[in-house]
Amino acid sequence: MKNIFVYFFLIIIIGLISNEILNINQLTLNSLFERFTTEQAQKIIDYKSQWEYLNYFFLLLFLLLKILIIATILDLGCFIFNKKIKFKKIFNIVVKAEFIFLLVIIFKTAWFYFFQTNYTLEDLQYFYPLSAINIVGYEGIDAWWVYPLQVLNLFELAYWLVLGYLLGKALNSNFDKGISIVASSYGVALLIWVVGIMFFTLSAS
Repeated sequence: MKNIFVYFFLIIIIGLISNEILNINQLTLNSLFERFTTEQAQKIIDYKSQWEYLNYFFLLLFLLLKILIIATILDLGCFIFNKKIKFKKIFNIVVKAEFIFLLVIIFKTAWFYFFQTNYTLEDLQYFYPLSAINIVGYEGIDAWWVYPLQVLNLFELAYWLVLGYLLGKALNSNFDKGISIVASSYGVALLIWVVGIMFFTLSAS
């Protein structure tokens, strides 16, 4: 349990620092003034301020749910491969692998602070470090392609590799066995999730 508390602590701290460095509140404010009247924008800002800390609670709840779901999927994968392992160990493996995604926030903050210093709120929303979306660009592509192109990134690849390595080690097996379980369980689930998001986005547009 220590790992998940450290993870939650770091993601909140790094997130707060990133928001401050990138001046996200001001960008959000500018975006609201472009879409709404001053009075409407002010009401939205006031409402957002009242529930700001609750947003972090829902973020942590979402991350915990994500970790539990992925751990459950990997547990099912182990069962299919006839490998016995305690759910607690799988949960801990997933938490350790999740630390990789902290680097996404750091890389993103560094990119806009040092390199692309002139940016909009949309640039921040669509940007994902070391992903396919940054190669093709988000402008001019259909909205339903944005998410899969963001998911296709080197951090996700590293996540798979770490999961495979740690799972293989926990099973007293090799990396190939671990990555096979990850690919056949988490990989399939991720593909279904991405296709679902694409379908939902296409239907909503």
